[in-house]
Amino acid sequence: MPDPDRTSPTTLSADRLRQARELVARAGLDALVVSPGADLQYLTGYHAAPLERLTCLVLPVAGEPFLLVPALEEPAAKASPAPGLGLEIVGWQETEDPYAIAAGRLPARAAVAVDNHMWAEKAFAFQAALPGGRQTLAGPVLSELRMRKSPAEIAALREAGAAIDRVHARMGEWLRVGRTEREVGRDIAEAIVAEGHVRADFVIVGSGPNGASPHHELSDRVLCAGDPVVVDIGGTTAAGYCSDSTRCYTLGEPPAEYRRLYEVLLRAQRAQTAAVRPGITAEELDAVGRRIITEAGFGAEFLHRTGHGIGLETHEEPYIVAGSARPLEPGMAFSVEPGIYLAGRYGARIEDIVVCTPEGGERLNLTERDFTVLPG
Repeated sequence: MPDPDRTSPTTLSADRLRQARELVARAGLDALVVSPGADLQYLTGYHAAPLERLTCLVLPVAGEPFLLVPALEEPAAKASPAPGLGLEIVGWQETEDPYAIAAGRLPARAAVAVDNHMWAEKAFAFQAALPGGRQTLAGPVLSELRMRKSPAEIAALREAGAAIDRVHARMGEWLRVGRTEREVGRDIAEAIVAEGHVRADFVIVGSGPNGASPHHELSDRVLCAGDPVVVDIGGTTAAGYCSDSTRCYTLGEPPAEYRRLYEVLLRAQRAQTAAVRPGITAEELDAVGRRIITEAGFGAEFLHRTGHGIGLETHEEPYIVAGSARPLEPGMAFSVEPGIYLAGRYGARIEDIVVCTPEGGERLNLTERDFTVLPG
């Protein structure tokens, strides 16, 4: 009997196409049109670069699905998993109108869902090719599929989490007084690849006052003794799945207030990860940590949502944020990353990827969550 965690991508994608078609029909639409990006990769296994020439999956409710590609991209499309899913590869020549080709296989006044990341010029071209039709975003359809991870996807996320944990475990090799954030970031990016990713997607090294900016860009600031440092890093593995984890470090002993701030943050993050379970809503989970931080007097310094979904993209549904009444379900994977940021002084954030399971939640990042004191 095959291991369900090692189900082949082709088997998974064939099932995804069937489910996507059912959801499109249930939404009262005639077709789904998906351009290059994570949605196309998820449905077909075809990883195509977004270029000016049109590549798209056309999945009609009535009729056979097909992958429309420029003629010069046909060999790549045919070498991908797409043909094994029963998808016809339709190549178009430079002198042909690919939008007319797609429209010719759809009802005259088709109601079409287009993927959220389709370039505007392509969405408008489809609109012109289907006069009298209707277009809507495919996000609500596709997110219903993508946010519930299969056992194979969870295994891929678990491997990505272990790989980024190995990078955090080596942070003492690079975080040293006298080095710049940019120098440290360059070393971390190389290690992200060395430890099991095909690319580094982002590296945040926020030292001292820069740690109070949640999305700080690497700078030439020199690390100083006593600095708290926020390190938020992630990459993409060969399986296509992403990692994302934040840990905090100090170069020598930090200020006493930082210790107090961090104790509050750690208590909040632990409470949130422990609260993950089926049925709790996204806004309820956000409130678990926000309440602790607010009662300690730092509510105004928790500047962002608690977390975001993760999979083939670093940020995807579900979002763990106030105002979202979405109940969590088994298979949903997301970050839990409360933060406290004191402008002009320092900040702190703790981030784990967590998977909702039938029994509760599984943390995929297992390095120490308390801040690590490195030589100052």
